[in-house]
Amino acid sequence: MLSTLAVLIACVSVMLMAAVLIQNPKGGGIDATFGGQAQQLFGAARSTDFIEKATWVLAGALVVLCVIAVLTVGSGGPATPADIPLQSR
Repeated sequence: MLSTLAVLIACVSVMLMAAVLIQNPKGGGIDATFGGQAQQLFGAARSTDFIEKATWVLAGALVVLCVIAVLTVGSGGPATPADIPLQSR
């Protein structure tokens, strides 16, 4: 279960990085690095809205997946003397 969550977290992280890098820092929509083809396909306003919504959805998904992973692993608190094997004492 934890390895599946780790793979999902990695995939969402890569997609989030891509969504952030596609955005124009001046708020102009999809960057010209990609040839401006997406602006012709979506239109300038719609592409900005889509990328912004995708960024927020991916960020939320990343937070939820990280919380689920932490709950899956457990508390990870300090071990009690009863939990330590006899060879280590």
